[in-house]
Amino acid sequence: MKNYFSMSVEKVLEKFNVGRDGLNDSEVKSQREKYGYNELAEGTKKSVFQVFIEQFKDLLVIILLAAAVISALSGNLESTIVIFAVIILNAILGTVQHVKAEQSLNSLKALSSPNAKVIRNSTKIEIPSKDVVPGDILVLEAGDFVPADGRILENYSLQVNESSLTGESESVIKFSEIIDQDELALGDQKNMVFSGSLVTYGRAYVVATGTGMSTEIGKIATLLESTQEKKTPLQVSLDDFSKKLAIGILGVCAIVFALSMYRQIPILDSLMFAVALAVAAIPEALGSIVTIVLAIGTQKMATENAIIKQLKAVEGLGCVSVICSDKTGTLTQNKMKVKKSFVDNKVIDFEDYDLNNDLQKKLMRCSILCNDSIIDNGTEIGDPTETALVDLGKNYQIDELELRDIYPRLSEIPFDSDRKLMSTSHEMYGKCIMFTKGALDVLLPRIKYIETSDGIKEFTDEDRTNIEEMNQNFSENGLRVLAFAYKEIPENYVLSLNDEDNYTFLGLISMIDPPREESAKAVSDCIGAGIKPVMITGDHKITASAIATQIGILKPGDEALNGVDLDKLSDEELKEKVDKVSVYARVSPEHKIRIVKAWQEKGNIVAMTGDGVNDAPALKQADIGIAMGITGTEVSKDAASMILTDDNFATIVKSVANGRNVYTNIKNSIKFLLSGNTAGIFSVLYTSLLALPMPFAPVHLLFINLLTDSLPAIAIGVESPKGDLLKQKPRNSKAPIVSKDFLGEIVFEGILITIFTLIAYHIGLRSGGDAVASTMAFATLCLARLFHGFNCRGDKSLFQIGLFSNKFSWIAFFLGLGLLTLVLTVGPLKELFEVSNLNSAQLESIYLLAFLPTVLIQLSKVILVDRVKK
Repeated sequence: MKNYFSMSVEKVLEKFNVGRDGLNDSEVKSQREKYGYNELAEGTKKSVFQVFIEQFKDLLVIILLAAAVISALSGNLESTIVIFAVIILNAILGTVQHVKAEQSLNSLKALSSPNAKVIRNSTKIEIPSKDVVPGDILVLEAGDFVPADGRILENYSLQVNESSLTGESESVIKFSEIIDQDELALGDQKNMVFSGSLVTYGRAYVVATGTGMSTEIGKIATLLESTQEKKTPLQVSLDDFSKKLAIGILGVCAIVFALSMYRQIPILDSLMFAVALAVAAIPEALGSIVTIVLAIGTQKMATENAIIKQLKAVEGLGCVSVICSDKTGTLTQNKMKVKKSFVDNKVIDFEDYDLNNDLQKKLMRCSILCNDSIIDNGTEIGDPTETALVDLGKNYQIDELELRDIYPRLSEIPFDSDRKLMSTSHEMYGKCIMFTKGALDVLLPRIKYIETSDGIKEFTDEDRTNIEEMNQNFSENGLRVLAFAYKEIPENYVLSLNDEDNYTFLGLISMIDPPREESAKAVSDCIGAGIKPVMITGDHKITASAIATQIGILKPGDEALNGVDLDKLSDEELKEKVDKVSVYARVSPEHKIRIVKAWQEKGNIVAMTGDGVNDAPALKQADIGIAMGITGTEVSKDAASMILTDDNFATIVKSVANGRNVYTNIKNSIKFLLSGNTAGIFSVLYTSLLALPMPFAPVHLLFINLLTDSLPAIAIGVESPKGDLLKQKPRNSKAPIVSKDFLGEIVFEGILITIFTLIAYHIGLRSGGDAVASTMAFATLCLARLFHGFNCRGDKSLFQIGLFSNKFSWIAFFLGLGLLTLVLTVGPLKELFEVSNLNSAQLESIYLLAFLPTVLIQLSKVILVDRVKK
């Protein structure tokens, strides 16, 4: 894209072969054929069917499909139907989740204004914004959305809010003159306007220089298309675990199949034996359980003002180690507010005005009278800087409309971006007074006198130095400063530009977009939780640094960088420097992505907060993208994986705690499922190696894995938080979910359950034969796993956790027990699930043997806790 800001108006018009009377119909047609419609291109999307088919690519799913086919060939249709039902249900859930996810480009398209005013054939007309072409002469007025990027031809005090693109809350004052520079940040291209920004003041004629994908919004759309979403740590860990588990299962099944063939067991029976082992080993319900636990976590977080769009982002919050936060509207209130004033050589805080003091009262009156904004029933109308001055008066019961009625405006010189001044005249104190406000560097050379409590005197070099030092002090603290002055003029005098001179200096008023009240505590909580907060903003470096210091992000020894400084660093240099930088100012969307990537390459899990269009690519690149629900654009919300409905940075901290708890609960659910499956594997291996009858029918294992396992696993998933989660450090995102120690616990608990299951099996063999042995092994394993659900609620014993603190564990236990009882006692179900009749002694043995593993596991936890205490 050309640097149109460095070209003259005539050169830009010549470039598009257009005059100030606009394009004619044939020229519009030619331009449209060349550039297309003013729309954002759609990315290629997968069909619903393609997404559905992709759900079957997982290795564990493929093994289950093979098991279902073999089961069908052997005549076990019940097993086949159940396996297929589970696989298809998981595929449907995955497809629905994917289809609801990507809508970023649609929102970007919707952001464009529906209509645009243009001059064509020398006539001003209104057309759909999609019909705007490069070379069109746009007519912009206050309240309009800018329909295309363009170079300003004629400017009449135009001010544009570009916060959605640059992150700056203040409206940008525009002009039409050439900017003689080769490279310039978007926020400093003040003779240009950009698609999607809002005209807040004045009007202008603009030649469209870029439409559709050639606009700045189009660049962001391109970034969104090319940005790859990151998998969450749980996804990565589960994918890795699933591959290893699948390879292990295939290896063991191959060994069992070879042993069976060696013993000259028929090939179909050998295959069924191997299938039984595969079904016993694969945690069929794992995917569904994880999804359900995450869904429950999202419901809880929604009640705490955090809407999770992508389920797997919940656990990702638990290992976030960096939060890159936008400043405006996220850490700050997105509203200018008067902070301090300087009058009569004194600094006065916002709340310390004394209206009995003539000078302070005059300064406040000047700030409200030389002002065009109003606040109507809490709604601010006008420039944010001017509304801040009106708001100051409201705090002292001064109504701007009443004051303007008492001292009506007699004459005025409107604000001009070249002069950087505004002047009005009023009858006051029996005299005609001219008030002027503006930039200090412009007003100071026009000062001849200064008024203090000692009266009006000549303006000296010492006075000038004092005022400049105070202005510097305000600026270094991130405050925007306006200067105020006045002078007497003749009655009925009409002001002219020549009158803006020979003033009496009145004072300075400084203002800021203040931090949210809760931001400092939220930042402190983040740091306490081992999370590095980083501010990334389009605002100026001084302002950003001041806010960051105030809320605790920028600490001694930390650095602040401008976008220009960032451009000078290579990716490798940025990676080396990134952990020392706490503030980035005047940055572009590309900069934000580079910063996020630099942290990610250092092994960090990064959350990015934002509300503007400019934040969307980085929100998508981040591990956890967090958009603001109130002030956020639709683009940022669609690109994010999480939305804060209260725009409160502190809500992120709560979400991190919830995310950590969800991960712990998922891990405990996995422990429950795998330790139970381990018992099934060991039982099948034991009988296979000793050439004993199969301990379970495949339908037994499916009943355990899909019915009695699911309920306790879900109950574990809603376990309430234990301890102060925010005092823990973020977990290592690269650490496997099934570590060596964790695997050791799974095997130990699985062996305990196996031992008592096989005891029940041998009792059945001796007392009733193969069918009874299989039934007793099935019932014992099923009931033992139901009891085991209590063991997996946490690392501590039930007495420390609270035996009755999770009512869902008890509901799951009794529902599972009820299902098992029905299978063991109801005729049709007994036939379906291949169980035999049991006598009372056999039933008593089952209940006792199933309970003993839990007794031993709880004793081991009590002993372990005692050792830790010692």
